[in-house]
Amino acid sequence: MGGFSFHFDHRDAGSAARAGRWMTPHGLVETPAFMPVGTQASVKGLTPEQLKRVGVQKVLANTYHLALRPGPELIEELGGLHHFMSWDGPILTDSGGFQVFSLAGMRKLTEEGVVFKSHLDGSLLELTPERAMRIQEQLGADCIMCLDECPPADSPPEKLLAAVDLTTRWAQRCRDSHQRSDQALFGIVQGATDPAMRERSARGLLELEFPGYAVGGLSVGEAPEDMYRTLDFTVPFLPVDRPRYLMGVGRPEDLLEAVIRGIDLFDCVMPTRNGRNALAFTSEGKLRLRNEKHRRADAPLDPECDCPACTGFSRAYLRHLFMVGEMLGPVLVSLHNIAFYQRLMRQMRLAVLENRAAEFRSAQLARWNSGS
Repeated sequence: MGGFSFHFDHRDAGSAARAGRWMTPHGLVETPAFMPVGTQASVKGLTPEQLKRVGVQKVLANTYHLALRPGPELIEELGGLHHFMSWDGPILTDSGGFQVFSLAGMRKLTEEGVVFKSHLDGSLLELTPERAMRIQEQLGADCIMCLDECPPADSPPEKLLAAVDLTTRWAQRCRDSHQRSDQALFGIVQGATDPAMRERSARGLLELEFPGYAVGGLSVGEAPEDMYRTLDFTVPFLPVDRPRYLMGVGRPEDLLEAVIRGIDLFDCVMPTRNGRNALAFTSEGKLRLRNEKHRRADAPLDPECDCPACTGFSRAYLRHLFMVGEMLGPVLVSLHNIAFYQRLMRQMRLAVLENRAAEFRSAQLARWNSGS
């Protein structure tokens, strides 16, 4: 494929954790890597320059939301998503498949595709596999996703089987209709926490020879232990020579556990959503800035962090911003949380290269737990 290559650098001696380099048409992504979510072509409150400053390599945007506003035709007319949002690095777009799950009460699902009733104005948006490919081609992201059905974690067996097989049939339609060689199309393995269904999904998608594979349908209500167990029996089915992406995850501890099990790429709204709500992730655990104990704290959020929030402002000042409703507070803490996630992935990558991934994971979890 034009401009793509995945180089497998090293596998940790004591686990399935791995370090790699994924070259895309818009630059290199060193894995494991975390992608901030820019659902509507913006990582909320943050500029591209700020994201680059804290080490972000790749961002994510959403097909469903951009199809509604401003529309893929306009973005294509204005030079594609990279030019539109002034981000010259790699971009991944989801297909709208997660909205099949999250907007279940506002859509109709058939073999042909899914029709959404817009959450904005009630207008109808039809996404078929072919339409999802066309929209993502117009957006122009480096990495794009097949349209899939993400069933709830507690789906009965017959519903789970139907979702897995529909996802596979849609994946073939996506592959057959996708035209751009400068985009890597990923298949999405579904199956909730059922080993047989995960194997069925993976085997069906492997036959279609995608350049990358995602694990979907996790972090949707199941216990963390069930997610880890599902990764244990799902990841071994995925090719070692292609990137592996765990969709919509998650908590810092989930990232470490998933890397240990062989995952390369992650995305989640958690760092920015929590940042907007005065919760910071730090080297000592979570820090809730609205807590009265920070009112006179002259210390930084995290003395181990060199982001603008930590090098320029005290906890007391950041707390003040939230207490009086100043927008700078959510901006700074969101940026800090993104910086924390990027640093965590860099540290984990180094640990993999030095064959101490499990040791690093255990040390971090113990530190966070002692500080919580």
